[in-house]
Amino acid sequence: MVEKFFWADQIADKIIKEKGNKKEYVCASGITPSGTVHIGNFREVITTELVVRALEKKGKKVKFIYSWDDYDRFRKVPKNIPENYSKYLGIAISEIPSPFEDKNKSYAEHFEEEFEKSLKKVWTKPNFIRQNIMNKKCKYSKLIKTALEKKEIIREILNKYRKEPLSKTWVPVIIYCSKCKKDSTKVLEIKGYEIEYQCECGYKEKIDIRKSGNVKLQWRVDWPARWVYEKVDFEPGGIDHSVEGGSFSTGKEIVKRVFNYEAPMYQLYEWVRIKGGTEFSSSSGNALTLDEVEEVYEPEILRYLFVGTKPRTGFQISFDNDVIKIYEDFDKLEEDYFAGKLNNQQKRIYELSKIKIPKKKPEKMSFRHLSTLVQLNKIKEMNKDSKTRAEKVKNWLKKHAGEDMKFEIQEKIKFPFEGKEKKALIELRGRLKAKNFTSEELFNEFYNICQENEIKNTDFFRAAYQAIIGKEKGPRLAEFILLIGKEKIIKLLGQIK
Repeated sequence: MVEKFFWADQIADKIIKEKGNKKEYVCASGITPSGTVHIGNFREVITTELVVRALEKKGKKVKFIYSWDDYDRFRKVPKNIPENYSKYLGIAISEIPSPFEDKNKSYAEHFEEEFEKSLKKVWTKPNFIRQNIMNKKCKYSKLIKTALEKKEIIREILNKYRKEPLSKTWVPVIIYCSKCKKDSTKVLEIKGYEIEYQCECGYKEKIDIRKSGNVKLQWRVDWPARWVYEKVDFEPGGIDHSVEGGSFSTGKEIVKRVFNYEAPMYQLYEWVRIKGGTEFSSSSGNALTLDEVEEVYEPEILRYLFVGTKPRTGFQISFDNDVIKIYEDFDKLEEDYFAGKLNNQQKRIYELSKIKIPKKKPEKMSFRHLSTLVQLNKIKEMNKDSKTRAEKVKNWLKKHAGEDMKFEIQEKIKFPFEGKEKKALIELRGRLKAKNFTSEELFNEFYNICQENEIKNTDFFRAAYQAIIGKEKGPRLAEFILLIGKEKIIKLLGQIK
């Protein structure tokens, strides 16, 4: 069966076995929008989404949630944010203004909405939960009370993995001051649901956590508490969360001993990098967005990169000439899908990349061929799908393609051709004048010219490219000449006397 092959189907089987046959399964993911949400963060979302789709394929009802941890403190000013934002350090990121043009939105909202729009383009639509709203509505008050009552157990668990143990006055919550909004507060007394605190700004008050939404759990406790609240069955996590003593291993112990709940099934995922680049980091400002990747990759091809790679395997996203090969690989997968040549695993990769499977194979020009047509400004006669892909090609040529993939038709030949090369190019001009060729016929004619003029094939092709585009290499020559138009080539080669 299909389920035994594809990795998401295997995970779905394990969830059902481990969690039992439930009316509804909950699959979760999330992130703190501390800065630009980068393409590496997309791996968590799509890993969850693919498991959701695998469960649904088995006829299960699934809730797919994505938590914006936007009630976390602003802890560092990213490089792409004004330095004066240091005045907001210690305030919840949902409570500080956007540093961009959308001043009416919060810092968190700017990055949240940017990423949510990008996800729609790749057919990923989770139920978004904004944790600042959940906390302000005091949704976790009972869980917070439990954590406060069992803070000694939590401290014991966390201290097992710390060089410096937490102090005996440590509490598993942070409190945002009602006056200055910062988390520079100290808990003075706890009685049931009531907490008295004092802030460094001098403000002091007593609050009821069932009514005051300025209290939240510390991250290592917050994550397992939300597993309980949302009844989460599956959630992936990056390698940083997955090490011994990391937030998942401590969370697993906390959720069991403190909240009497079983941790969700967990899947580690490795980092995604840009080929030739460094590790992504929102806080450092080194972040390539999903939108920026979508400029070059069609939705199904971007999904294909993630779908076809198991979560535990890291990979690089390319923007160099590898882009052509990636498009070719997907086009071949699509062709074989409609020809019925794929095995079950390959079919699943195509189906989960494409999502909406058309009745017949889409007719698209290859990325490589389009890279020639776009530069020759010959896109008017294309069908809709090819025009859409041509936009990706334009972006790639403009921002990423190597010089070997770019060309410009010469108005004046700059190379002083002599001997056999000169003779062969004059011969080419003559044969183009004499006959209308198909691409295959013209290709064969090149070799006739080489043989008759005793010139090496490589020397002939190099000379032709030098004459036409001023470079030693270029697109497939026969097709290229016909696309440019033989009249233009005849006129250009007429400069050779």
